[in-house]
Amino acid sequence: MSEIKILWADDEIAMLKPQVMFLTSKGYEVITVTNGYDALDECEEDDEIDIVFLDESMPGLTGLETLQKIKEKFPNLPVVMITKNEAEHIMEEAIGSQITDYLIKPVKPQQIIMTLRRVFDGKRLVREKTKLDYQQEFRQIFMEINSGLTYQTWADIYKKIINWELKLDASQTTAMGDILSMQKMEANAEFSKFIVNNYTDWINKKKEAPVFSHNLLRKKVFPYVDKNVPSVLLVMDNLRYDQWKIIEPIISELFKVEDEDFFYSILPTSTQYSRNAIFAGLTPAEIQEYYPDKWLNDNQEGGKNLHEAFLMKEQLRRTFQDPPSMDYMKVTNVGHGKILVDNSLNYLNNDLTVIVYNFIDMLSHARTEMEVLKELASDESAYRSLTRSWFLHSPLWETLQRMAERDIQLFITTDHGTIRVQTPSRVVGDRETTTNLRYKVGRNLKYDKRDVLEIRDPKQGQLPRPNVSSTFIFAKEDKFFLYPNNYNYYNNYYKNTFQHGGISLEEMICPIITLYSK
Repeated sequence: MSEIKILWADDEIAMLKPQVMFLTSKGYEVITVTNGYDALDECEEDDEIDIVFLDESMPGLTGLETLQKIKEKFPNLPVVMITKNEAEHIMEEAIGSQITDYLIKPVKPQQIIMTLRRVFDGKRLVREKTKLDYQQEFRQIFMEINSGLTYQTWADIYKKIINWELKLDASQTTAMGDILSMQKMEANAEFSKFIVNNYTDWINKKKEAPVFSHNLLRKKVFPYVDKNVPSVLLVMDNLRYDQWKIIEPIISELFKVEDEDFFYSILPTSTQYSRNAIFAGLTPAEIQEYYPDKWLNDNQEGGKNLHEAFLMKEQLRRTFQDPPSMDYMKVTNVGHGKILVDNSLNYLNNDLTVIVYNFIDMLSHARTEMEVLKELASDESAYRSLTRSWFLHSPLWETLQRMAERDIQLFITTDHGTIRVQTPSRVVGDRETTTNLRYKVGRNLKYDKRDVLEIRDPKQGQLPRPNVSSTFIFAKEDKFFLYPNNYNYYNNYYKNTFQHGGISLEEMICPIITLYSK
């Protein structure tokens, strides 16, 4: 017996009684209404409706108008349009509004059954195929995670895991999603060990290293800057690889992806350190040494990213004999977003335009502060969905649409990612100890060494030294640091929130994308 619930809207529903009885005899539950308004009310009131059959030529609210309103509120609800004719303009409009299928009156019972099988068996087959494919690759990923990976193969594994997350999201294969989450946790445990064993040697050039924040532009952007074609460098802070993949189809409507690569964020994976390093082309220790008036330590008052334009111009001056002309724009609020849109084409008079867009950072921090956002971004899938929804309606997308009218090359990257924290780790420190949940800087810190990468000599991590006895610690995997005071309260408050500053695949392996206008 089927459990599928059908809503059928037709102003001549009485004449469809034989079809309705046939469906009922086959085990389907059918709700009937005679107009679009009632159809919308039913969709609002009954969240168990699986599919809508919608007459195209109803009086009042037409079928197409009803379809549009249903799709606005319930974009994933399948709708089958039923029409008396196949007039081209009607069908184009219906298909453009994402109908699942259409039937021509008079509708025969067997046609209805075939449509239902196509819709629901198709979804089931996709789910089963996706589940089978992941089961087959599960063991392969497991073996690779435990086989002594390099920085390149770790990036490959991370991309593979994210691609499976997106596939399982799309097919709604929830059981496999739980297994994949556990596999990602295992991957992060091994990746943390890998970073602990290699990071200080990498950052001090004692062994071959990945591209890091401080040489990202020199390696991945500057070689391709061409004075004949305007270049735009878009730094979307906190943009994880999975968030890039969720907005990629939108951007690809107007831009061709030429190259998708990665770099490793330096530690701490936080804006103050990683983004300053990107724009300066220097490690934090070097920034403090060469530009002491432009660096503030964590325990000093004042904005920590106020000199990005200056640092960028200095890096261009050091890199190019004839530096490209540059403009810089940072967007941290709606007002800045409007300025960005209004001036989007003027920016292209420069050789290089740098845009720093802070929304994703605000979203991830706001998620900690606001209960509404905690509900909206309750898990990884919801966080991705929220990112996509924001991007579609953002000044940033409007800006890129305008810029795409010209021939430009576009570089999209980030400063670091975020991880959803789950496991508290106790830390004791003095009043000077920093407040970040994923890294700490302080004197006489007490902590569980199993949970952290510790750098007792900041110089070994190419980091500034706020005090003579300063130690940096970085949380591994999904840990987050809590003080003993009010431990349970803050555990409940911060658990399941997105944070950054520590060691994880999500925070450290960051996308760098090269695109061109189509």
